[in-house]
Amino acid sequence: MARVVFMGTPQFALPSLQALLKAHDVVAALTQPDRPSGRSQRIRQSPVKRAALAAGIPVLQPRRLRGNEAAIAALAAYQADVFVVAAFGQILPQAVLSLPHKGVVNLHASLLPRWRGAAPIQAAIRAGDEQSGATIMLLEAGLDTGPMLAKRAIRLAAEETGGSLHDKLAILGADLLAETLPGWLNGEITPQAQDNALATYAPQLKKQAGEIDWTKSAAEIERMVRAYQPWPRAYTHWQGAHLTIEPGILLPGNARPGQVIQQRGGIAIGTGDQLFSPSMLQIAGKKRLLPADFINGYPAFIGAQLGQ
Repeated sequence: MARVVFMGTPQFALPSLQALLKAHDVVAALTQPDRPSGRSQRIRQSPVKRAALAAGIPVLQPRRLRGNEAAIAALAAYQADVFVVAAFGQILPQAVLSLPHKGVVNLHASLLPRWRGAAPIQAAIRAGDEQSGATIMLLEAGLDTGPMLAKRAIRLAAEETGGSLHDKLAILGADLLAETLPGWLNGEITPQAQDNALATYAPQLKKQAGEIDWTKSAAEIERMVRAYQPWPRAYTHWQGAHLTIEPGILLPGNARPGQVIQQRGGIAIGTGDQLFSPSMLQIAGKKRLLPADFINGYPAFIGAQLGQ
């Protein structure tokens, strides 16, 4: 049974950790430090930390690994055959990559080399990709540039959101990891180099990335709203207030970009070409509302110019 150090932090990593626990000797888990979360800003443990502690696995939480000789020595002491990474949240320095004799195996939530980087799930939806998937790869010094051990694709549903694809790929990736790791450890898999000419990048998202540019096409806006649900969430401004926009549909017709019109008992918003009709709206600090309920409470919303 292989000795494995697992590195992961959020909910996405849990299925992979659970798969490893069934088949390997997970000797330690590395995860991000406890951090304040939510409106209360209570200090919370990461999902991986909670799961590891429940399984009786030692947990390491270095704030950073680069230049951290004590943390690197602690990792080396576990004498792991392989490190397995799933959404850890830190770039691993060469001193860590060189420790296990079977290397560092990483689950990446895209079909590499498309969408290297921190936000591949949202990037695939926003770009209108027909498929996404998971890649099992070896980490090296470059950003998601290492050779690949396995890939598996799934088609994106028309209504796919960042949240729904996240959940699908967490499970798909864990299954692929469970199938691939034994073959890699036994020397049965030859890594395949990525074609760098086909590489695209999905940089880390910040909250302000969700602001809608109403001059874009309705299709671009519709994909963006789905991609950024549930985070960072698409939004606009109305009368100085932060207004969250939830996934919706395209409608024929036109209005000024950002102009709100009444349509079919709800609302539609002008874009660079057609109309976009959101399913829900939410002013910061208020309840989520159906469009019909929103205009009942805020009748001045009809005719409003969003983005101001």
